[in-house]
Amino acid sequence: MKAALGLIETIGLTTAITALDAASKAADVKLVGYDKVIGVEKVVSVTINIAGEVAAVKAAVDAGVAAASRVGTVVSGHVIPRPHEEVDKLIKEFEKNLKEKKEKEKPVEKKTGNEEKTSNSEANKKKTSAK
Repeated sequence: MKAALGLIETIGLTTAITALDAASKAADVKLVGYDKVIGVEKVVSVTINIAGEVAAVKAAVDAGVAAASRVGTVVSGHVIPRPHEEVDKLIKEFEKNLKEKKEKEKPVEKKTGNEEKTSNSEANKKKTSAK
């Protein structure tokens, strides 16, 4: 990656979502992952990982930290410009995990009663024609 990785760590999901919303509106960045960690005293820390061009990520992290600070606690915000290729492996892992999470969240289609009636009537027709 010749771009940048931005990290914003917050306490609580609402604060993290606020940070991501502001960051995404401020610049052309892409969410590449997020992590939830239950820490000391069962406080939930949420870190969002964004990527894009260096200037865009810097602007996005600054905007995200500012917005999130108004609604909750921001632990840290950091930008790694032009990360080493080893960090690229981590970013690819973030993206893979994010894709898997999205796949798990897709709604499952439920069969309606009409579909079952159609199958039963087709089965009855086959039985009748076989006799």
